[in-house]
Amino acid sequence: MIIFSVCETTKLTLHLTHLPDFRQYSVTSRSSPPAAPGVLPYLCSHRTHLKRVNPYFLSNIRIVSCHAKIRPGYLIYPLILLAAAQNASPQFSRITKLGQPQEIAPIERPDFSIKIPRPDAPARGDYLVIADSQEADGAVRHLRGHVTIELYNSTIKADSIDYDEDTSLFTARGTVSYRNYDPNEIVYCDSLEYDSSLEKGTFHHVRGFLKTKIVARPGLLTSKEPFYFEGVSADKFEDRYVLHDGFITDCVIPRPWWTMHSKTIDIVPNDRAIAHRAVYKLRSLPAFYFPYFHKSLKKEPRKSGFLAPNFAHSNRRGFMFAAGYYVAINRSLDATYIFQDFSARGMAHHLDFRGKPTQKSDFNMIFYGVQDRGITQNGFTSKAPGYSLLGTGRTEFGKGWTARASINFISSLAFRQQFTESFNEAIFAETRSTASVQKNFSYYTFDVGFSRQENFMDAVKGNSIIIRKLPEATFSSRDHQILSGPMPVWFSFESSYGLDYRRQPKPEGTQPAGFYQTNQFTSRGTADPSVVTRFDFGKFRLVPSFTFHNAFYTQSFTSQRVDSVNLRRTSPEVNIDFIMPTVERIFTRKSFLGDKLKHVIEPRANYRYVSGVKNFTQTLHFDPLDLLSNSNELQIGIINRVYSKKGDTVNEIFTWELFQKRFFDPTFGGALIPGQRNTVLATLQLTPYSFLDGARSYSPIVSILRTSPRPGLNFSWQADYDPKLKRFVNSTFSGDMRIRKYFVSVGSDQVRPNPLLAPPTNQLRATLGYGDPNRKGINAGFSMVYDYKQGQLNYGVGQVTYNTDCCGISFQVRRLDFGTRQGDNTYLVSFSVANIATVGNLKKQERLF
Repeated sequence: MIIFSVCETTKLTLHLTHLPDFRQYSVTSRSSPPAAPGVLPYLCSHRTHLKRVNPYFLSNIRIVSCHAKIRPGYLIYPLILLAAAQNASPQFSRITKLGQPQEIAPIERPDFSIKIPRPDAPARGDYLVIADSQEADGAVRHLRGHVTIELYNSTIKADSIDYDEDTSLFTARGTVSYRNYDPNEIVYCDSLEYDSSLEKGTFHHVRGFLKTKIVARPGLLTSKEPFYFEGVSADKFEDRYVLHDGFITDCVIPRPWWTMHSKTIDIVPNDRAIAHRAVYKLRSLPAFYFPYFHKSLKKEPRKSGFLAPNFAHSNRRGFMFAAGYYVAINRSLDATYIFQDFSARGMAHHLDFRGKPTQKSDFNMIFYGVQDRGITQNGFTSKAPGYSLLGTGRTEFGKGWTARASINFISSLAFRQQFTESFNEAIFAETRSTASVQKNFSYYTFDVGFSRQENFMDAVKGNSIIIRKLPEATFSSRDHQILSGPMPVWFSFESSYGLDYRRQPKPEGTQPAGFYQTNQFTSRGTADPSVVTRFDFGKFRLVPSFTFHNAFYTQSFTSQRVDSVNLRRTSPEVNIDFIMPTVERIFTRKSFLGDKLKHVIEPRANYRYVSGVKNFTQTLHFDPLDLLSNSNELQIGIINRVYSKKGDTVNEIFTWELFQKRFFDPTFGGALIPGQRNTVLATLQLTPYSFLDGARSYSPIVSILRTSPRPGLNFSWQADYDPKLKRFVNSTFSGDMRIRKYFVSVGSDQVRPNPLLAPPTNQLRATLGYGDPNRKGINAGFSMVYDYKQGQLNYGVGQVTYNTDCCGISFQVRRLDFGTRQGDNTYLVSFSVANIATVGNLKKQERLF
């Protein structure tokens, strides 16, 4: 028997057709005969819609429901989000409460990666019904045997379902299942009572799965395993749900690595979730206990509260304890404060303030300061108190106007070296802060900026060079054609005006001793218009350009001091690029590199002549524009390129560039001072390494080699060979290889110039390991920086990570050994729960993988 709804004016006859795997019921309309025997009419005040349904739904009867609008969905999704609130912590035993069955039949893990098609799903408010039999007892309808109800976004199945028309009470018993297709969730329970009019219900012995939301970001373990949940019961109210004596996990069942248990979980969808007496377990061992826990379930979760405490140890800073508080000021602003106590050094304070006032503006400011008590060694106490300030911000005003800011300031290099956790940050002796307002229009760009740059000579306080621009305005134009025809002409220009400041220590041996500095606001203006044209001679091309450099300063450097004496500089420049035809050859033999190879040789030549710079040694240096000097030079070079083609894909797998300059003016117009390091713009455009310690007629030969023969294998080597010293004076090498789960990275920096230019250095960098952030099992890696000149390991870090199917734990040991921070060992650990969170003192930017 099957129940269906009809209006009084319509008579229907039921025909039953037997199919191999299911029963299909078809309904035909008749105008006069009475209702078919055994079919109970279900009166409804609405017009009935009859429509043939795809056999997938096991029924072809569409019923317009007047009272039984079943809405059991949206119970599980907020429960899963609750887990994301927590600082991971595990579980493993099943709940054993009164009223819960001792043996629970296993349920099949669903495959949420396959989206089930529902082309004939009923409309919102409609439902489809199928059952082996039905009975009527007054207003109560009894459905028995393989009962299925199809809603517009979900399916409910049970062994038996009773529906009371008067009370709108819907009762399901015996292997009850509910699947919601929108949030992808499957719920199983022993019985269900649901009041469709009040949207209230109770689910008994709930368990099920929910599709995992994978958030792939650095430092967060990910898994495709769906979330699993169990509970003794769950109550649904009009605006919230309450799960009783339940747990949740995203591990493989039946032996999950972690679970979160709670006496009650009170949930308001899309608002918040509150857990009472929550316990996190790892296997069967409790790890965390929270008498009361709150988690925001909003689209952008923001709720003030305390952060989980952290513990760490360093042999120079002692034991570290950290605790913090997060405050959501309003919907656009928030702040985080973290207090740290180093048992051997003092107290540290971390403040992170960020906001997004408008859709097109945001900022983030981070302050970190330490009240250092100092450390005593051999009867001497050394202190490095200080602070750092980092920040970024941007905003768009409209009509092409954009403002950006970046702040990087430290009180001293000694403070950074003592309290940073990063090797690169510890050795980087430069900070730079900028802020600018810019507008681009047509070919032009207008910019007003403020900047402060500080280069630390060493860790001694005050021994640094400070350059400040407060402010500087620039107006420039990119190349645009102003004349066409047989001799086309392009025009561009750059101009600037600023109030600059420089302070720096005197070089050793100069008089008077101490520092020199400019006025607080020294004016500097520049204007550099340029025109360029082109001549073609068959396959040869000549590209000459002419630039007229102009600069004005209200101060200059004379007699080893800064005087308020104006300085003007007018310097014409001629630059000629001679582009010759390339030589190429194609190799059609297949190899591991590809189906075809193409070798291309590109010769290059450039002539540059600059005159008019008669007072280079008197020019104050604020940026590379001030390093312009007289020059009469020819640069020649050759580039070798090898391309591989595999199918329709072309890659450049090999590049080798060789360049050298010939100087026809060895003294650069008298700009060089013999016996000391000299830097001019002409050499910086060739190589970043200084090589001028006096007059020279030629530069070192610069070689740049890069190759990437296949994915996962990269190699680069830049070297300067000085024919005058007959050796490589600078060499930088790096290579990276990854084969399956193995990875190796090796680098070397070697500098051997004339001792007048810089002291020699020789460092080796290496990283090697096996695994990746999401590989199950043991993953291990090691990274180090070794200084051959000092004969010591400056930096070393080893990490071991063990990942299960749903969680992982990482251990890391780090050592910094240089300068004022010799022998600093730090021990770090973190615990990760897949797709949820990572807790511990091992930060994501410090991980090897």
